[in-house]
Amino acid sequence: MNSIYNINKGIGKPIVFRGLYGQYIYYLAIGMTVLLLLFVCLYLLGAPLTICTLLIIILGSILFTLVYTLNKRYGVHGWMKQRAARGIPQTIFCDQLFLSYEKSF
Repeated sequence: MNSIYNINKGIGKPIVFRGLYGQYIYYLAIGMTVLLLLFVCLYLLGAPLTICTLLIIILGSILFTLVYTLNKRYGVHGWMKQRAARGIPQTIFCDQLFLSYEKSF
């Protein structure tokens, strides 16, 4: 039975754009916005146009290289998992002899 409506079969899959997965797209977009604002600020402060352009090209290529390297190394959720793992303590110390828990009903 065919229907006239298209079924979205991409439910649960991560967003992919030119090889970048979900969160890395946002990191790249934020970095590009910061570079644009940096260019505008430098230009309004009176820096020569060639220096502004060269600086933005160099920083932009570093940004692209860093984001694609993170994407390749950690994958879709790997970097978030690594950052979350840092917050888990190695050992838990207890200084109290008896622990008391209050039950709330």
